[in-house]
Amino acid sequence: MILAAAQTKPTRGNIEANLEDHYRLIELAVQNGAQLIAFPEMSITGYERADAQKLAFKKDDSRLNHMQRLASENNIIIVAGAPIQIEDEMFIGEFVISPDQSVSIYTKQFLHEGEDEFFQSSFNYNPMIRIENQNISFAICADIDNPLHPENAHKRATNIYIASIFFSPNGIPNAYRDLQSYAEKHKMNVLMSNFSGESWGSPSAGQSAFWNNKGELIRQMNDSDFGLLLVENKNDNWTSRIIID
Repeated sequence: MILAAAQTKPTRGNIEANLEDHYRLIELAVQNGAQLIAFPEMSITGYERADAQKLAFKKDDSRLNHMQRLASENNIIIVAGAPIQIEDEMFIGEFVISPDQSVSIYTKQFLHEGEDEFFQSSFNYNPMIRIENQNISFAICADIDNPLHPENAHKRATNIYIASIFFSPNGIPNAYRDLQSYAEKHKMNVLMSNFSGESWGSPSAGQSAFWNNKGELIRQMNDSDFGLLLVENKNDNWTSRIIID
């Protein structure tokens, strides 16, 4: 099994430019044998609150078509984030695009202070996928601040917990502490994807990382790279590579 965490530098509100970055990194992941690639929180738009309404995606959004084709042609699962409108409600969400071109939605369950002015939280959109008999669950940013979230993932027999985040340099030490703890406590492998460039007018910390199910940090990126953290499992032994685009 090969998984990829994408570390990106979003252009604020420029969906076309950000999608081009997604396509490049998906192709790079494919070239390196990845079966799944996960992007940071609201990766397609960059992290936004007040502008979420005008930037929002819908489940059947035609702007997802090329990623659906890439997923199908290359047998890869793509996890990409955006503000998502479902009926009349707005969510911080991510699209889980499968090789059969089906699209599932995960929505953020626990919001940061101030996000509830623009977004709803929901437990209703919480897909689990499987790769090589491994159950994979998802989290977005503040979800990892609440121990209930990884605990619930554990109760669902999650083997791999994928967190797509936007954490600042001040916040990343807490993210590392918590994710390491969850990996060890719940015996889950943890893959985390963060921005490395500014988003929402604020710096992000990069340092996308992977912990095995013993809580051991296998690899982390630095705070400025644009590229991929690739992790590969052979006989329960994880190895890693960093590829800079």
